[in-house]
Amino acid sequence: MQSHQLKRKNSLKKVKRVGRGGLRGKTSGRGHKGQRQHGSHGVRPELRDQIKKIPKLRGRGKNTLKSRHPNALVFNCSFLNAHFSDGEVVSPISLKEKGFIKGAAARKSPVKILGNGELSKKLIIEGCLVSASAEEKIKKAGGSIQ
Repeated sequence: MQSHQLKRKNSLKKVKRVGRGGLRGKTSGRGHKGQRQHGSHGVRPELRDQIKKIPKLRGRGKNTLKSRHPNALVFNCSFLNAHFSDGEVVSPISLKEKGFIKGAAARKSPVKILGNGELSKKLIIEGCLVSASAEEKIKKAGGSIQ
């Protein structure tokens, strides 16, 4: 066998070039007249038009569905019971002073108290979001929410 007798296992398939005569003449498979017949022009994506119409969403680009509001920092009743003494004030400031909240999260994120675990100490809650079950446990222990 010589080099000129070698053949491919699969022959090369020719790529059909659009708009250059042959089988695809005249309109080249693009129909007649209109916005979509030309190469570079076409209909804009709908999302871009919607973003342009709504000023508050303009410039957000991708990740448009991501919330702009920070997630709440969550603390359970059992955590408060373990780390706070009787009659102490629980607030975002006191949580930061004790080192449970660090960095910019202390300024930006709200604090929420959930009702997991037991609470036996009388605590005063200030400036925090409180779930219904946590509110019930705090009031049952003799604490208050402000």
